[in-house]
Amino acid sequence: MFEICPETAADEPEVEALYDLCFAPGRTALSSYRLRDGVPRVAELCLLLRDPGRTLMAAIRFWPVRVAGHPVLLLGPIAVHPTAQGEGLGGLLMRDSLARARRMGFARVLLVGDAPYYSRFGFARLDHVEMPPPTNPDRVLGLELTPGAWVAVAGTVEKDLSPASATPVVPDSTACTEVPHPKEAPHASSSHPSPTRHPATNC
Repeated sequence: MFEICPETAADEPEVEALYDLCFAPGRTALSSYRLRDGVPRVAELCLLLRDPGRTLMAAIRFWPVRVAGHPVLLLGPIAVHPTAQGEGLGGLLMRDSLARARRMGFARVLLVGDAPYYSRFGFARLDHVEMPPPTNPDRVLGLELTPGAWVAVAGTVEKDLSPASATPVVPDSTACTEVPHPKEAPHASSSHPSPTRHPATNC
């Protein structure tokens, strides 16, 4: 069984090392990082997936942003350890974190990534939402956690400077869940095709 838990301050060096391993040098120079500078993460949704030996196999983070004044979750970075890519671990983190976001009352999620991969989770291109340049518009994707959440929401993605976003939250380190390896899940079958390789998303 794998364990999914919120990231704590003690985990940060290990998480940063995983991101450094998965992404090219200079990842923090991407435009999306300007939206995160000086803004605390959404701690309850920044999750880690560890194997039974407690090795960090995947990590996902979320940040608050705004589009035309509307609160939005910016998903990313998400990364899976190179030795485990293609095993469905990124999908486990995606589904778990999005379920938690829905329970917390968030309405909409944004990411920059490959549409063919993220469409399986319900993400679709946002034609009227612009990330800071340089960002390929085809990679700006959104998901509605409540029906109609992206309807009539258009404009440039901006840093969330609201008072609520400026207050760091200490995550509940006990809010963990155990999940089976995707290949060991009840629906898994040798007749199923191999999982698609997870493209680490440094958005």
